[in-house]
Order: sequence, then C-alpha cells, then structure tokens
Amino acid sequence: SGSSDPYCVVKVDNEVVARTATVWKNLNPFWGEEYTLRLPCGFRSLAIYVLDEDTIGQDDIIGKVSLSRQQISAEPRGVDSWLSLVPVDPDEEVQGEIHLELQVPEQGHPRVLRCHLIEARDLAPRDLSGTSDPFARVSCCGHTLETAVIKKTRFPHWDEVLEFELAEGEPGEAVLSVEVWDWDIVGKNDFLGRIEFPLDTICTDPTNGWFQLLPFPSTAKDHGGQLGALRLAVRLVEDRVLPAPYYQPLIQLLTEPILCPGQPHTGTALAVLEEVTSGESRQDVATKLVKIFLGQGLAVPLLDYLTAHELARTTDPNTLFRSNSLASKSMEQFMKVVGLPYLHEVLKPVVNHIFEEKKYVELDPGKMELSRSRRVISFKGSLSEAQVRESSLELLKGYLGDIVDAIVGSVEKCPLLMRVAFKQLRRRVEERFPSAQHEEARYFSISGFLFLRFFAPAVLTPKLFSLREQHADPRTGRTLLLLAK
Repeated sequence: SGSSDPYCVVKVDNEVVARTATVWKNLNPFWGEEYTLRLPCGFRSLAIYVLDEDTIGQDDIIGKVSLSRQQISAEPRGVDSWLSLVPVDPDEEVQGEIHLELQVPEQGHPRVLRCHLIEARDLAPRDLSGTSDPFARVSCCGHTLETAVIKKTRFPHWDEVLEFELAEGEPGEAVLSVEVWDWDIVGKNDFLGRIEFPLDTICTDPTNGWFQLLPFPSTAKDHGGQLGALRLAVRLVEDRVLPAPYYQPLIQLLTEPILCPGQPHTGTALAVLEEVTSGESRQDVATKLVKIFLGQGLAVPLLDYLTAHELARTTDPNTLFRSNSLASKSMEQFMKVVGLPYLHEVLKPVVNHIFEEKKYVELDPGKMELSRSRRVISFKGSLSEAQVRESSLELLKGYLGDIVDAIVGSVEKCPLLMRVAFKQLRRRVEERFPSAQHEEARYFSISGFLFLRFFAPAVLTPKLFSLREQHADPRTGRTLLLLAK
C-alpha cells in the first residue's frame, strides 16, 4: 500500500522494557509517549527499534537507534534531537551472559589451558518457539572445540571442560575466543554472542565469573537517513534516595505555611518554588508536591493554599487559572493521581463505542472527503457538503450527549478528595469575586479544571490516559479532536 504500521520497542541492555502503540498506515507517525524507567546503576545501553506491524507473519524491523550510557550522560539536559535509523544486523543483536572458569595450571608439561563452560543465561531467542538450541564454540591458538547442543532453552547448562595444549612460546598475543551459537538442523547456525580473553592474562591470573556476551565488531555503514529518523528526548537522572528521616526537615519546611496559617506568603518555601521554577520544570515540581502532601494527608489544604494566593493576584475572573502556574499544575496533577480510576469509569464506555463505530465525522469544508468514504456515499452519488456537515453534527451531538450524561451522572463516583478540593475552590472564588456580575466565575473555575485539564485531554488522546491500548486511527482521531474542542 506504500505505507507502514509503525511502532517502537524500547530495550535496555537488550531487554525489552516498553512498547509504544501502533500508528496505522503512516510513514510519519507521532507517538508522544513518555516512559520513566528505573534502571540498574550498571546499565550499558538504550536502544529503540522501529517495527512495522503485520497481521500475518512476523513484524518487519525498519531500523533502530542505539545510545550508550556515555552518550546520554554526556548531555546534562538530555538528548533531544532527530537520530537516523540504522539497519538491524542479527549478528549484533545479542544478549545474555556466560559463566566461565579459565585457568592454566602451573604444573605439567606441556601446559594446558582448561576452559570450563558452566552455563549461560538470558540468551536471545532465535527459533519460532521463542527459545534457542545453544552450544559454545571455543577457539585458541588455531584449534577449535565445541560443547554439546542443549535443545530448546535460553538458559543452557553445559558443565563441560575443554582443554587446549599450549605450544612453547605461547601465549604471546594470542587470545581465547568463546562464541555461543544457536544450532539449526536446516540452514546456517545463528550467532548468539561472543567474548575474548587475552591468553597472557589467563596464564597469570585464573578467570572465573559471569561475562556479558558481545556482538561481532560492527561493520554497519551510514545509510544517510534512508531508513528514516526517530525524534527522541532521553534524559538520565541519578537519584540518591536516603532513609525517610533525612527528608523530614524539608517536609516540615514545605508544610509549615499550611500547618501554621497566617504568616505572609512571600518568603515561604512554596512561594520561592513558584518563583524559581520555569514553565518546563513546573509540572515536575507540582507532581512531587502533590505526592508529598498526599503522603502527609495535606493535599487538599495545599491546593487551597496555592489557589487562594493565585486568586489574590488575579484581577480579571476571565483569566482565572488559565496560566500554567504552580496552583494550576498542582490541581492538574492532583486530579490525575486521585481521579484516574474515576476517569476510566466515566469515559471508557463512550470512548470504546467511538472507536468501534469508526464513523466519518468532519465539520471543516476544506477537509471533507465527499466521495472517498463509504460513510458519505449514497445511491445518487456523493453527498453534498451540507449533508456531510449535518450528519457529522448529529453524530458529534450524540457522542457529546453521552459524555456529558456520563459525567453528570457520576457525581457519587467522583472521589471524595476531588469533591472537597472543588468545594474549597468554589468558596475561595466566591470570596474573591462576590459581585453578581461575576456569579459564574465560581463555576468556570471548576469546569476549567474538570473539563479542560481532565476530561477533554483524555477524550483527545485516550492512549495517554490508559483508556485504550492503541492510538486512534486518523478517522477516529479526527472525531476525538472535534469532540474535545
């Protein structure tokens, strides 16, 4: 069809840790998905593979982007750029470790190198069954020996000792090479990884332990972006988490203005935080604050404190909570943490219905497809622009009615904390704008959060709120956009 159904797989040290949704029939996909991965301190690399999903047979690999820990660490603000995809060579796609014991006994003539191959773990699956048939091949000084093949496993246990007689003058610059292969009854064997040891090191110091399997030295050429490029934003943050008592002074400093009301807002830790945080970092700060205060049982008083001080510096009720202030971002994060199960209960049935129907909806004359969609074909030929607009409007009204009915009928299901927070917010707005001409401000302030920052974004991108496993196709995505608007 001249198109693809792309998705990404994220690997850390060759272990799959995340998978994006599939974007159907698109050569310029947008995912907009964000993952926070908690990694071991010694991780080595991050790789993102772009694949084309196929309903029949295996998915096709389009290409990959690899970043070493050193590359990510070298950029304090993280990597944020377009990176060209490179082809995927099966001989470089290795994973797992091998347990070896290598030694050259001092006694005996001629000298003998003893290579004890004990076991391997987490090898790459090379067979359709999701396993491999691994064996090890050891080469030294022009001689090669192999272990037995262990069938259908990624965790083979050989426990075999292979011995190599060392000639006079060895080791010199000789190396011991250990390769792991997947045995195939038909065709050539598949490479699983390798590792090399200088022979002089083994002669002076016996080697024993688990060793990471490595690929063959890369011979990949620069394809000049022929496979496309991937836009990535990757940031490595190392956190040192101390025992809870160490954080008590900080928590005390943050909660002081809440627990001891009456003191001036200027100069408190919360006021300073709002001043020094930029738009980019304010969401992170708000997320941390909400979680800290939820843990202290003070989330609602925190929101009341922040919104009260934002109200104090607002003169026009029409601009209330429109900016991405610390109060707005904290309320937004609070709703996501406290209200996500509620959001699912309210919106999921309607959103699923929209995805299943796949109806054609369009109001913009410049974007209408009057003859291509089966939805707009009649026996008399293409429908007119007015007919398409009328049918689209009826569909949108129907969907929107279902959504509003679900929300209005969910009062008892709304989490108590959210209801208390909104009650406090309404009271504060009434106190700040008591005149009759501003009577509706009390409602706008709540609906601005509840609809614009909670329900509408979930309708627009259900995947990002875990309402759906996959992103919407273009037609459904357009319906969701119009609904959210």
